[in-house]
Amino acid sequence: MADDHTTPDSAGTSGERPGVRAQTSPGRWEGVPVMPYKQTSDAPFRDVTRQLLFTDPNLGCEWRYFEVDEGGYSTLERHAHVHAVMIHRGKGQCLVGMAISEVGPGDLVFIPPMTWHQFRANRGDCLGFLCVVNAVRDRPQLPAFDDLAALRSDAAVAGFIRIGKE
Repeated sequence: MADDHTTPDSAGTSGERPGVRAQTSPGRWEGVPVMPYKQTSDAPFRDVTRQLLFTDPNLGCEWRYFEVDEGGYSTLERHAHVHAVMIHRGKGQCLVGMAISEVGPGDLVFIPPMTWHQFRANRGDCLGFLCVVNAVRDRPQLPAFDDLAALRSDAAVAGFIRIGKE
């Protein structure tokens, strides 16, 4: 059996501890703190947490886990970096650009640069997803009045998006 214990220098300069972090319950892992989704209140969302699963200079990316509770939603935003997302548990919907899709475990979602996106959990369910992003990345942009008007020009998108002022 492999030894997953490390000595002070066996972790090297990477910042990540070698070995296994066991899953302790669905969407929770040993030694991985559950944190608030955002640190600021100016980016509207409801009932979302995040966990930083891996961050290491040798990866060049961060692997994160987000969980949207029943009826919750992530911030409607865009940025210059891409997202690679895999739905881990639960069901919901996502907006990518002007397309709304049903998502469930195992589904993959690619979010190109400067593309509006938002995730929502179904009533009676949570939506947990793994997300890979560049380690060095720009800050999210929130929609301005003109952006919202363009998004709301499509009735389905208008009915989907949540911006915290409902």
